[in-house]
Amino acid sequence: MFEVTVRDHMMVAHSLRGEVFGPAQALHGATYVVDAAFARDGLDDDGIVLDIGRASEALHAVLADLTYRNLDDVESLAGTNTTTEVLAREIADRLAARVADGGLGVASSDLARIRVTLRETPNAWASYERAP
Repeated sequence: MFEVTVRDHMMVAHSLRGEVFGPAQALHGATYVVDAAFARDGLDDDGIVLDIGRASEALHAVLADLTYRNLDDVESLAGTNTTTEVLAREIADRLAARVADGGLGVASSDLARIRVTLRETPNAWASYERAP
């Protein structure tokens, strides 16, 4: 299995519902380092998984829709606790939609998986993996 990973970051505001979140129930900011990994069984005719530049641009565009936003106000996340895990899934789903639309130059059937990892600190992160 071959894998290409691109990285970017985003800064958001949000609040989390539930006693388990303690002080994070109040509106607060978070900065995430975001890795998006694209995997496939074999390389294409050019010897790549996908174009790294296109993958970087797609990740940046997906994050631009969320960066500097209060996630409590983002329609696709309405009524959802925007935990790190939930955000990883949201970003993976948005990247998968871009693959399906041809925006990354590979077909969904060419990829085995997309994995998104959000690093909240150097010591804590969450990932979500899905089929493209």
